[in-house]
Amino acid sequence: MVTMTKTQQVRLAQRPSGLPDADTWTVTTEELPALSAGQILVRVDFISLDPAMRGWLNDVRSYVPPVGLGDVMRALDIATVVESAHPDFAVGDTVSGTFGVTEYAISDGKGVGRVDLSVAPGPTWLGALGMPGMTAYFGLLEVGKLAPGETVVVSAAAGAVGGVVGQIAKAKGANVIGIAGGPEKCRLLTEELGFDAAIDYRGDDVLRRIRELAPKGIDIYFDNVGGEILDAALANLRRGARVVLCGAISAYNDEKLQLGPSRYMSLLVFRATMTGFVVFDYADRYGEAVAQIGQWLAEGTLKSREHVVDGGVAQFGETLNLLFTGGNTGKLVLAL
Repeated sequence: MVTMTKTQQVRLAQRPSGLPDADTWTVTTEELPALSAGQILVRVDFISLDPAMRGWLNDVRSYVPPVGLGDVMRALDIATVVESAHPDFAVGDTVSGTFGVTEYAISDGKGVGRVDLSVAPGPTWLGALGMPGMTAYFGLLEVGKLAPGETVVVSAAAGAVGGVVGQIAKAKGANVIGIAGGPEKCRLLTEELGFDAAIDYRGDDVLRRIRELAPKGIDIYFDNVGGEILDAALANLRRGARVVLCGAISAYNDEKLQLGPSRYMSLLVFRATMTGFVVFDYADRYGEAVAQIGQWLAEGTLKSREHVVDGGVAQFGETLNLLFTGGNTGKLVLAL
């Protein structure tokens, strides 16, 4: 007799207007079928929570299709193989894959990779060794084309991507200024992560402070925020500067489309560029980034910081909103 596996899942009930709330989600209990040849059954251990998730809820054209109404919420997970009918995976393997916000999932193995927990714990494989680390690495070095001695400013610097950006920049010999919300996060940047300076966007005049800290201008601005902070950075560019557009978390929950930057003519004046990118474009080179970031972690050159919330899948919605209220420091992870 085949035993069926029951799993709780979080599904998109309705598309949110503004900040997602309890009505956005529904929690269901499903019974998974028996495995077919070439499939694995995994138990999800850690769920990655990312600002990009808010964009996936909108029914608009983007770099990935939106999550469909009634569908399991898309998420990258660290999981354990508990049953296998796949030649490449054994019971007990720890794997990474887009299994969604669910307790258990069945996969055909496509897009699933093994994770070595002897190198780093599961949450780190969703942070510095996961998509945030890949985003920081390729955004700064390939899109930003960082050179030693340059001045780098990064927004949302205490977040999953920003914290790694600043540390990679320091490892490569740059002068690094981070922008974050509140004195505690700013202290983290300078005292733990090695940033040269930090700006508190809640209490400081960001434009003026950038000018004071980078009197010769910014060579690279790594933008995770958009809005007024992007404008402040544009006002302080150096000739030949590169603006790397990674995200715009300040506007993700706006009900009206936000107007673009008002200081865009700085790109002309300073012969600068502003380039958007999506980390998936570098998927064939993830191994390179994992190897280098892993080396930096082992050496202590780079520190990985995760904000892990213990709970069940039903806590997904409230935990996700920590990203938009400034309630997390570092990579946000839901541990089941």
